[in-house]
Amino acid sequence: MNLMKIAEIREELKQTPDCALDGFIWKYAADDRSGVQMLVAQAKKRQEKLEAELVRIEQLKKYERRYADYEYICGIDEVGRGPLAGPVTAAAVILPKDCSILYINDSKKLSTKKREELYEIIMEQAISVGIGMRSPQRIDEINILHATYEAMRDAVEMLEPQPTLLLNDAVTIPGLNIDQVPIIHGDAESISIGAASIIAKVTRDRLMTEYDALMPEYGFASNKGYGSAAHINALKTYGPTPIHRRTFIEKFI
Repeated sequence: MNLMKIAEIREELKQTPDCALDGFIWKYAADDRSGVQMLVAQAKKRQEKLEAELVRIEQLKKYERRYADYEYICGIDEVGRGPLAGPVTAAAVILPKDCSILYINDSKKLSTKKREELYEIIMEQAISVGIGMRSPQRIDEINILHATYEAMRDAVEMLEPQPTLLLNDAVTIPGLNIDQVPIIHGDAESISIGAASIIAKVTRDRLMTEYDALMPEYGFASNKGYGSAAHINALKTYGPTPIHRRTFIEKFI
């Protein structure tokens, strides 16, 4: 029998999606070459991780199951309340009832690559996505909390259909005539809020990268407007830009 080379089998494993690992394991289980058995073991480990992720995602749907009588459940989260520069950004996401997107989590717990991948999947599969922003000037005018509420309301108003329940990360948003459930650490407790946290984070990060191209001295692509040592040093050296929050940088200039 003409056996496949181990390098070819390794490449086959790389190309095998998680849902087809059973077939790969069955196909090579009887091949007693040590190199092949190592690949079979890798496939089994991937399969175990997949099974654990499936369990985690089901647990992440507990609030969506608890409030399943609501037709359109929306998760809401924000990013950018703490930076010295850039807008505060909120996202509102309505996922399908049977949502099966894996690896959704608090965006801060995900790598940049994984966030970008999930952003595209969420945007493709969500029933509706809304994004709201408030500028540094508006933040200075009314304070960060009220600016965040405005961004959240904008995100919700963009949704079509309109949600019948809001799952929020820790806050109750004033000025909305929709049932709301604030959840502490909601981006790690609800799949809908986790999805919103990813959309908000990727949206704002992309914008800060664009600002970096226009104002490279401040390192916005890496610090995203947060007060890193290099950012503060640049602020002292070059002064504030139009995207700096004046009320946040008073002690630095």
